[in-house]
Amino acid sequence: MSLIRFIYVSFIILKFRLDEFFDSRIITIIKYLLSPIRIFQSKKDNRSVRLRYALESLGPIFVKFGQMLSTRRDLIPLDIANELSKLQDQVPPFSFNEVKKIIEKEYSGNLESVFLKFNKEPVASASVAQVHFAELIDGTKVAVKVLRPKIANAVKKDIKLLGWLASIIEIVWIDGKRLKPKEVVKEFSKHTQSELNLLLEAAHCSHLGQNFSDKKLLLVPKVFWDFCNEQVMVMERMYGTPISDIKNLKRKGIDIPKLARDGVEIFFTQVFRDGFFHADMHPGNIQVANDGRYIAMDFGIMGSLTEKDKQYLARNFVCFFNRDYRGVAEVHIESGWVPAQTSIDDFENAIRSVCEPIFNKPLKEISFGKLLIRLFQTSRQFNMEVQPQLTMLQKTLLNVEGLGRDLDPNLDLWKTARPFLEKWLKEQTGPKNIIKNLKKDFPDFIDIIPKLPKLIESYLKNNHYVSIQTDLNDASYKLKKLKKFTELLSIIILFIIICWILFFIYYGNHLIS
Repeated sequence: MSLIRFIYVSFIILKFRLDEFFDSRIITIIKYLLSPIRIFQSKKDNRSVRLRYALESLGPIFVKFGQMLSTRRDLIPLDIANELSKLQDQVPPFSFNEVKKIIEKEYSGNLESVFLKFNKEPVASASVAQVHFAELIDGTKVAVKVLRPKIANAVKKDIKLLGWLASIIEIVWIDGKRLKPKEVVKEFSKHTQSELNLLLEAAHCSHLGQNFSDKKLLLVPKVFWDFCNEQVMVMERMYGTPISDIKNLKRKGIDIPKLARDGVEIFFTQVFRDGFFHADMHPGNIQVANDGRYIAMDFGIMGSLTEKDKQYLARNFVCFFNRDYRGVAEVHIESGWVPAQTSIDDFENAIRSVCEPIFNKPLKEISFGKLLIRLFQTSRQFNMEVQPQLTMLQKTLLNVEGLGRDLDPNLDLWKTARPFLEKWLKEQTGPKNIIKNLKKDFPDFIDIIPKLPKLIESYLKNNHYVSIQTDLNDASYKLKKLKKFTELLSIIILFIIICWILFFIYYGNHLIS
C-alpha cells in the first residue's frame, strides 16, 4: 500500500468529515484531537452527499465500491444507499494507440492481420475496460472489449487499502463487527478480480448462452474463442434498442407489457432452473431485438446459487405470499443461516411485524427486492450470517423489478413468478427428482461403506486431542488479535498526525495569504 495514497485518502476523509459517520470512544478521542480543524471545514452538504463526493474524489475503484455498497440496503441506511446509487462508473477512454498496443501484444501481430476494420472511437468506456466495434478478416462484425493498461496493479493497491480501512472500521465503530466490512470488501474484491480476466467473462457469456440456447426469450452474443485472452475479448456484435428507450420500442411495435413479463420469466429461469444468473442487469446492459427478444450484454459479474440456496428462496417466497411466517422462520433455521437455538416463536413474530404492513398493499405494488431487504435486516437481529450470493440476488431482483415496472407500471411480479416457483418446488420434491439424486449420489455411498470402520476408529482416536487443540487454537487466535490491534492503533495515530500536517499545509497557506 502506497504511503502517498494513504495520505491522500486521509486528506479526503478529513475534507469531507467522514469520521462523523462513526460513533465510538476511539472516534470521540480522534474528533477531540482534530476539533480545531473543524472550524475550517464546509458544513453545507449532508453525510450521504459528502460520502458520494469523497468516493468520486478517490477514483474509479472507490466509485465501483460505492456502487456495490448502494445495493447493500440490508447493511447501510437508505439515505446513503440512495445517494450512492447516483455514482456513475464513467471515465474518459484510453487512447486508440494504447488499444492497438495491447491487441498487437496479445495477438503477436499487426492489428490489420486480425481485423479488417476497427473503430478507433469506443462505444463504451468504464473503469476496468472499454469496447470497440470491429470486423474480422472474414467480414464478421464483432465487439472487442479491451482491459485498461495497468488496471490490475491499480485495483490491487486500492483493494488492499479498502481492506485496511475495513479493519479500522471494525475496531472504531460500534456497528463495525455486525456489518462485517471486511467481508463486504472481500466480496467486492472477488467480483472486481473476475472483471479483470476477460477469459473468465467470455466463459460466463458462453455459459449463459448455452443455458438459453433455444433463444426464445434471450439472445446472448457468440464468443470467438480464437481471439479471446485475459486482456481482450471478442464477441458477436448485437443489434438492438436500449431497454430504457421505451418510446423507440413502442415505435417499433414491441409489446411492452409482454416485454416486462418476459424479463421476469428470464430472471426466475436463470435463478431456479440454472442457478446461474446475470448479476448486473441495469438498463445499460440490456437491449431489445426488433422481434422483442432480450439481448444480454456485459458478463463480468455473474451470480450462482446452490440447490440449497434455491430451495431456501423458493420456499421463502411461497411462504411469504401465503403469509406463512412460521414457515419462513423454519426455513431459515433449517438452512443453518440462523443459529439452531433461535426461538422460532420470536423469529416468526419479528418477521410478521415487518411483513404484514407490506402485504396490506395490492400484490402488484409489492417489491420482491424490498421484501428480501426487510427479511435480511430482521434476520440479522437473530445473528443471521451474511450470504454474499443472496445479496447479489437481492441487487439483481431490485434491478429486474425496476426495469419491469418502468416498462409496465401495472406489472404484477408475483402473478408472473408464482406459477413458476410452485411448479419448480413440486418438481424438486417429486419422485423423478428423488430418483435422479439417488442415482447421482449412489457411487459415493458405495465408495464410503467399506471405509466406515476406519473412519469411525479415526474419529474416536482424534477426539481425544480435540480439547487440547482447541485451547492452543484459542491462544493463537488471541495473539493474532493483539497483533492486529497494535497495527491498527499505529495506523490511527499516523492518521491523526497526517491530518494535522495536512491542516497546517492546506490552511496555513490561506491564513498567510
